[in-house]
Amino acid sequence: MIAFFSASRRRVLSLLAAAPLFLSLAPAHADGLIDQIKQRGTIVVGTEAAFEPFEFVRDGQIVGYNKDILDYVVTQLGVKLDQLNLPFQGLLPGLLAKKFDLMATSTGINAERAAKYAYTRPTGSFENVIVVRADETRIKKPEDITGMVVATQLASSVQPIIEAYDKELKDKGGKGVGELKLFTSFPETHVALASGQVDAIVIASPSAAVLMKNVPDTYKVVGSIGEFSYLSWVLRPEDKDLREFINAKIGELKDSGKLKELQLKWFGFEMKTPAEGYLPARAL
Repeated sequence: MIAFFSASRRRVLSLLAAAPLFLSLAPAHADGLIDQIKQRGTIVVGTEAAFEPFEFVRDGQIVGYNKDILDYVVTQLGVKLDQLNLPFQGLLPGLLAKKFDLMATSTGINAERAAKYAYTRPTGSFENVIVVRADETRIKKPEDITGMVVATQLASSVQPIIEAYDKELKDKGGKGVGELKLFTSFPETHVALASGQVDAIVIASPSAAVLMKNVPDTYKVVGSIGEFSYLSWVLRPEDKDLREFINAKIGELKDSGKLKELQLKWFGFEMKTPAEGYLPARAL
């Protein structure tokens, strides 16, 4: 019995002595998403690069206003960037499925999304404007889209805005929109408008401004619908450390004047990007 106890005691002591070695060989525990990102040395970002000038593809590379902000954030993290260009409709589900760390594409803040996802501080702001062809004479104000074929992007923040406006027109005794066509990306709506497939499109005001600058004398804005909105990036609610880090970096750009410089570079005007008061009630 004494011999057995001594042997067991020696074995326990030897395991305890070796414990620090086992711990040093094991990977360090990652307390948050930033720790995980730094351990792997790469941040994986989901983007829909089809929303000029916020994010779009030029010469095979993703560029734009938000890309400039993202590059600053990634540099401050000290890691590499793996940026995936995906359809907008797959970005939010992909984020929840943890296919990437961050959804860095221009996303309108609304109450429904804010109850499920976490928004960063806004990187931009916009109105929902109605754009028609320059030679259009039937549509001179928002109410004139009654009975017309109108388009916007599927699953975008603009879709519920035009749907709500359609209901508003009907509640007032009108017929509402004749048909609402939903396209995978905003550029597809521009093409449909130019070709006469639709009578009007509803898009964000900064995008409309750039569209008319790039293709002068082709389109015009006849008014806006819905409320003034903000554009942000999106994270999973539990990834508070990365959200706070990004908010701090956007704040640094704002305070230094660099954010205004980027807005003037890409849009030609300054947008509102408040540090507070941009989230709806009961937002995560």
